[in-house]
Amino acid sequence: MKKIPLCLIGCGGMGHRHILAYKELENSGIGNIELMAVCDLNPKNADLGRREVERLFGRTPLVFTDLGEAVSHPDIAAVDVATDPAVHHQVAVPALEAGKHVLCEKPLGITIRACAAMIAAAEKSGVVLATAENLRRDPPNRLARAILDHGLLGDPYLMIHNSLGGNNKMVITPWRHLKDKGAIGLDMAVHFTDIVQYYMGAFDQIYGTGWIIEPVRYKPDDSGLQLESYVERLKTFPDSIEATGEDSVCAMYKMKSGAMVQFTYAAGGRGSTGFERSVHGRLGALYAPGDRNGRPVVLRCEGQQFEVAEILPLLPDFQMSEITERLFGAKVVTYE
Repeated sequence: MKKIPLCLIGCGGMGHRHILAYKELENSGIGNIELMAVCDLNPKNADLGRREVERLFGRTPLVFTDLGEAVSHPDIAAVDVATDPAVHHQVAVPALEAGKHVLCEKPLGITIRACAAMIAAAEKSGVVLATAENLRRDPPNRLARAILDHGLLGDPYLMIHNSLGGNNKMVITPWRHLKDKGAIGLDMAVHFTDIVQYYMGAFDQIYGTGWIIEPVRYKPDDSGLQLESYVERLKTFPDSIEATGEDSVCAMYKMKSGAMVQFTYAAGGRGSTGFERSVHGRLGALYAPGDRNGRPVVLRCEGQQFEVAEILPLLPDFQMSEITERLFGAKVVTYE
């Protein structure tokens, strides 16, 4: 199989997770990526990326600390942008203009103008621009979509998504509490809003608002951190930070189909936590477990509850993609 020579740009915490993912892809036997280079403006981060590639792949990648040098390298065909969201367009546009395909972490940009500039650059160069939105590819979400596509609920009229609860610690990184960097309200809600679109189709009308629950965020401890890059990153955190970006959002969506969506994401508040994702139709409702936890989807129709083993026979044509089956197993819609 011909492989695409790729440069990872951004070797912080998310960049290292991408390196792990590329190793999983290679282990699947049908991976089509050669991770040939890493790039980070911070030489220490770039070196951490190099060491991680050497550890996992047994080879030394090219190392860049200059974006221009990376995107102009003739052997690199694509780049994977895993920098802070506020600079996605500053990285992606030069790469696209240089004729490189671009996979960009979500959110694609923190402003419409930034996203539009990236799309225009991709169209002008005739290359691929893709967003690394992974939650819709989780097997339980694939099953939920199949239930909707096969009409087991009838016409959906309502979706409810609530993700509530948190504390006053920094969520992942300090920048996720700064408005000019995107903030956690955008960084996480974009994940969940993509699931809304995946389940329910195109948006028609939108009302939403955001707010800050925790005005001051404090440095978390290092318990549970496994990657060296995460441990090193935590050492650079201030003891506290004043939040300027929303940590919570609430919205009502009217979809093109006429269905309504109630949406809440709150990453603050120290009460009980809770998660709900459900879709309701005239014939029944489905209850989804969330993402990346492998728990089963539940279907309720006409007073009966159907578990996964009972749902699959109702979907005789349901099939995962080849790469999903390689990574999770054929017909696997739950996992540990």
